[in-house]
Amino acid sequence: MHIIITRPKEDSLTIIGKLKKLGHLVTHLPVIKIQKIETQKINFENYRAVIFTSSNAIRFMNIEKFNYKIKCFCVGNSTEITAKQAGFINTYSSGGTVDSLIELIIRNLNTKPGKLLYLSSEFISKDLDYDLINAGFSVDRISNYTSLPIEDIDEKTLNFLKTNPPDVFFIYSAKSAKNLFNLINKYSLLNVVTQSNLMCISEKVLSVLKKIKWKKVFVFNPGEEEFLLNKIR
Repeated sequence: MHIIITRPKEDSLTIIGKLKKLGHLVTHLPVIKIQKIETQKINFENYRAVIFTSSNAIRFMNIEKFNYKIKCFCVGNSTEITAKQAGFINTYSSGGTVDSLIELIIRNLNTKPGKLLYLSSEFISKDLDYDLINAGFSVDRISNYTSLPIEDIDEKTLNFLKTNPPDVFFIYSAKSAKNLFNLINKYSLLNVVTQSNLMCISEKVLSVLKKIKWKKVFVFNPGEEEFLLNKIR
């Protein structure tokens, strides 16, 4: 199959490698780029746990005093691997969704005094911090990165897409979906993508691209990509 991965490069290497090992043709077509947001230095000693819903939040940490033993809650295996590489040893990983991460935190932490730190993108699909606050926790959310649209497709990639129509697009955020929609219209790719299956990380992300008539549409969790392909053979 010809598969399109739309995440930034740093977040795509693992899944691209897996798909290529399975014999698939993979095109990396990033539709957003990640940019660091400067923050004040953070002292982990002020918190009893830290929460990550993206590896980017780990890469852009601005830490004054690092506590490698702090409880570290990650949205999925890929984020947990990045956390371990950064030095965290007390890590917990959920099933790849924000809802499962919230459940994991509630199961493993009580609501005793002490703050949780949530490092995140400027733009998030679900207010994890509000849900935890409603559950009785005290949470500080700090945004240490943002995402910007990529507005052009290079000529080589564009010609390749037109001569090798993709079988599958994987989309990981509402912002990515919106920008992919803009690129499809900008480069008159509707006839190309209507032959493709669409894989979206949530119903919210899917709703952005429903204006396009895809071959089939699916909702998936991170880590399921390679297994979902069996559904469209």
